Amino acid sequence: MQLKVGEIREINRYPVKSFAGEQLETCFIEPYGMLGDRFCTFYDETKEGWWRYITARNIPNMLTYQAQYIHGEIHVTAANGRTFGWDDELLEEIQSQTSTRITMSDLKDPHPEHPQLLSVEGASILLISDVSLNKLEAQWGKSLDQRRFRGNFVVALNDDSRLEGDWIGRQLRIGDVQLQVDSYCERCVVITMDPDSLEKDPSLLKIVNKEYGLHFGVYASVVKTGQIHIGDQVELIE
Repeated sequence: MQLKVGEIREINRYPVKSFAGEQLETCFIEPYGMLGDRFCTFYDETKEGWWRYITARNIPNMLTYQAQYIHGEIHVTAANGRTFGWDDELLEEIQSQTSTRITMSDLKDPHPEHPQLLSVEGASILLISDVSLNKLEAQWGKSLDQRRFRGNFVVALNDDSRLEGDWIGRQLRIGDVQLQVDSYCERCVVITMDPDSLEKDPSLLKIVNKEYGLHFGVYASVVKTGQIHIGDQVELIE
């Protein structure tokens, strides 16, 4: 039995870790996650594990670079309009903003700790509901941009009494795709940065910690591949 819990309101793809991403009308889901999502990252080679990633925590200005995945290639546009590929010219651009010696992954590198995954994240797909966003916005008392949370899918729920945390350990069907919801997403200081102005407001992270134990949104892995469109129904498989 399947229970309709909502529909896909937004699809977001982030080809480069900590860069701004792109909004889509449709996307393809591969065994590792969304095609073109989190394919590239910058590294500090002197560190290991998650600490090796160079992110907006290290260089907040990374959020001002918009990345797109077009016909198998990464295209990056800086705030000043300058354009880059995933190449040494972009590496030099980002290196100029930090004294830490950095390097960049190859396009679509295996994850260093989870080689079965082709994305640079351990988890594959991030879902957030409109109800959770609205609830947090009311608790924070300020306008809340969903881009702070970098969700791949924003789901418009049919019932505001059942949030996405209820899906953990269960499966969803979206279009012809089937997902296994595995865990909450644990949040960090990146959500305190306005995605446009880069202004930091630590009070948001404090609210997320107090009200949600730093958990906001859920990670899912892929059971069945396929295509997802804006407006597709999200069904909980009972």
